[in-house]
Amino acid sequence: MQAATVARAPSRRTRTAPPASRARARAWGFGALGLAALAALWELYKLLGPADGLVIGEVRVLPRTSDLAMPHIWETAGRLFEPVTRAEGARVLWLEVAIAASLTLGIAAAGWIVGVTVGLLLALVMQRWRLAESAALPWIILSQTVPLIAFAPVVKSWGSRIEIGAFEWQDWMSVAVIASYLAFFPVAVGALKGFQSPDRLHLELMRSYSVGWWQTMRYLRIPAAVPYLLPALRLAAANAVVGAVVAEVSTGLQGGIGRLVIQYAGQASGDPAKAWAPILGAIALGLIAAGSVALMGALARNYRRTEDAS
Repeated sequence: MQAATVARAPSRRTRTAPPASRARARAWGFGALGLAALAALWELYKLLGPADGLVIGEVRVLPRTSDLAMPHIWETAGRLFEPVTRAEGARVLWLEVAIAASLTLGIAAAGWIVGVTVGLLLALVMQRWRLAESAALPWIILSQTVPLIAFAPVVKSWGSRIEIGAFEWQDWMSVAVIASYLAFFPVAVGALKGFQSPDRLHLELMRSYSVGWWQTMRYLRIPAAVPYLLPALRLAAANAVVGAVVAEVSTGLQGGIGRLVIQYAGQASGDPAKAWAPILGAIALGLIAAGSVALMGALARNYRRTEDAS
């Protein structure tokens, strides 16, 4: 009986994780399905919703469904391939939005790099000294409660007073500072959580071999922090884009997607579909930023936690 049991053991089926290609295809499929569902919901509400929306007291809970407020999906998509204006030689709308989005993406990338650097340095300091964590972490969390719409002009005013030799502060630098201001927070918190994630058994083993703090950080804490850092970096990328768009609106920086949102919103009464073009561009910008960081995560796939087969 025991021999028969042993002989049958290798034939026992085990669960295996789906191939990476299948998982990616499933993720893309669900993403496309979500976009289709959102478009269907838009058109369904436009068809069945009240023309003046829903107002409770003095608060509008649901938007209007008129063509001025909610143009059809196909009208908005078609408008992207028409000239921005009727003037001769005017660019196609999607190209105008893409050019503005590329400027905002570059500024957001600069802010993301600065924010990630500052966040990692803060996490290292807070992990090294517990007193620094107790002193700095509450202020880091509190910093995210400052409204950007009021903070951005202050940053621009301070930056314009900086004079170091031939160096001259540029307006886009103020926008990059705001982007980094939003980007550093998830990195600091996520990296700190990751640095503190190794088991006590592993830490005691490193101490038993008289391994110093930096070697422990390099060979134990940093690899353990990768699963926490990847989502933090993606969130930081999205935050950097949001910060850049809001800062462009607040500081009046020309040429970016944020300024284009304000400019086209003023023309919505005569061309409602056009006003949605930069909004779609800003959404695509956030997806591109987060997706680019997700591709970077493929380089660290060996550090991701996986479930054991059972």
